[in-house]
Amino acid sequence: MSESEHRMMEILRILSEQEKPTGSKLIADELKNKGFNLGERAVRYHMQILDEKGYTERIGNSGRKITAHGREKLEKGIIYDQVDFIYSKFEEMIYLADFNYMTQKGKVVVNTSTIYNEESIDIIKKVIEHGLSVSPYVNLNHTGNDNKIEVTTLCGTTVDGVLLNEGIASQPQYGGLLKIEDNEPVGFTELISYKKTSVSPLEAFSAKGFTSVMDVIENGEGIIPANFRLIPGIGRQNAIDIINKLEKIGIGGIIAISEEGKNLLGVPVPEGMVGISVVGGITPFCAVQEENQDIEIKIAEEIKDFKTLSPIASRINPVLSQVKSTPPQNIAFLLSKTWNLIQQVDFDIEKRKGNIITNVSFMDKDKIDKALDIMEETYNNKPKFISPYYKLVEHPCNDSMIGLATICSLSIDGILIDNGIMSNPKYGGLLELTEPPLFIDLISYNGSTEDPHMIFLAKNMTSITNNNGHSKILASFKEIPYISREQSVHILDILNNIGFPIYKIGKPREVTYNAKANNYNFGIVTGSGLNSIAAIKEKGIAVKVKAIEKLLPFEKMDRL
Repeated sequence: MSESEHRMMEILRILSEQEKPTGSKLIADELKNKGFNLGERAVRYHMQILDEKGYTERIGNSGRKITAHGREKLEKGIIYDQVDFIYSKFEEMIYLADFNYMTQKGKVVVNTSTIYNEESIDIIKKVIEHGLSVSPYVNLNHTGNDNKIEVTTLCGTTVDGVLLNEGIASQPQYGGLLKIEDNEPVGFTELISYKKTSVSPLEAFSAKGFTSVMDVIENGEGIIPANFRLIPGIGRQNAIDIINKLEKIGIGGIIAISEEGKNLLGVPVPEGMVGISVVGGITPFCAVQEENQDIEIKIAEEIKDFKTLSPIASRINPVLSQVKSTPPQNIAFLLSKTWNLIQQVDFDIEKRKGNIITNVSFMDKDKIDKALDIMEETYNNKPKFISPYYKLVEHPCNDSMIGLATICSLSIDGILIDNGIMSNPKYGGLLELTEPPLFIDLISYNGSTEDPHMIFLAKNMTSITNNNGHSKILASFKEIPYISREQSVHILDILNNIGFPIYKIGKPREVTYNAKANNYNFGIVTGSGLNSIAAIKEKGIAVKVKAIEKLLPFEKMDRL
């Protein structure tokens, strides 16, 4: 993103915050506060360009307003800010939640989702009655439009707000999936950090197939969404006292509280801190989805007055027992799991031989010919963005299934490192092929246990086979020290010619396709090996998608 484009994005941001048409003087003043020294004449020049693009419109002599098209551009165009915004949003919610548990008055944080029948209400009530929610307090709003019912439930962030108002700093760390065995929470299976992501962690895991809330209720075994936060160790007993008082008035959802500096449910807790796990506020909504009911799930959307909510259940019989056992080891985060694979990449760019990292996804053998046809068609339509290499791999224990290996983008990090260049995988993202292409979602590799591209695939967010309008594809953003740029460009050009998709090589301090590298580094945008798999999935072939699976010799790969 050029400096001029950056200025225009800031102008759109300013207009989006104004309720009335705004003139160039106010915009110039706001830009100055943001560090842009632009006079009114320069602002008017930028505004004319925004008008021509349809992002803004002039309202008589009153000034300009942002258009719907402009808001869409803004949403997509500031994703490098969004990766910090999610955490800031929760900090804002915590601050605004001023609920007083003594008077039972004040504002709370809520999730509002939309359901479409009374049966879904029964499912939500059942989940709440079994204690798999933050609170039985809800609001049901029958809109009268196509049987739509807006269901508002309490979000666990409310508890953070109460603790902060009592002088206890609660810091959201992760949202994830918690495994339950014999009714006991035994450990997190997946986590995403609240920092450096444009997707709220629990929203990432809200896709169908991730949770099994109803199995927990019926059999005591399954997966539920849960959050993890930290508080200072010195506030532990005070926090427990407050949490006990909240539970007496119907606000809880606390799964477990650690001892100071002790591992909790597989999550390491720093010395001097205490970990707290809270059931995800979206848990009742996930159960609705599991039962194949239509639902639109939203995460921590707004602040509401507590008095607008009322209990949907009069009696709670918690299905979860207390945490007794300690997980044998801490949960492994993505990068810690993959650095050893990266280290083993030894691909020789001159000989075009050596080990690379591959993703291996599985499907029925009788679907493989059709799958390869889809891959070839997708590659022919988008040769710049899709790798033509693949390898068929036998399934380890099922003769009716076959694996399809594709080149993982982490191979590029391994090749650069093998040539003495430090390459750091920073984000996995969803890239929209506008002109220029723009990341519209980013999830940091650091602090996640799941490959970000797996999240986007699970939520069906790609549109690689769509040739009408802008396609959405999977891409990665890597960070490399500027000192090695010349050598990196040489190697990356060779890799691109071989068939490793390199979309963009950025410059220092440049916003590259909407992603930002740290100072003294530059970014590169590369394609994901899972793009071919996403195309197959989009065409209706059932695929068990796997990421970062194994090393394979490049010379043994086949080419479309």
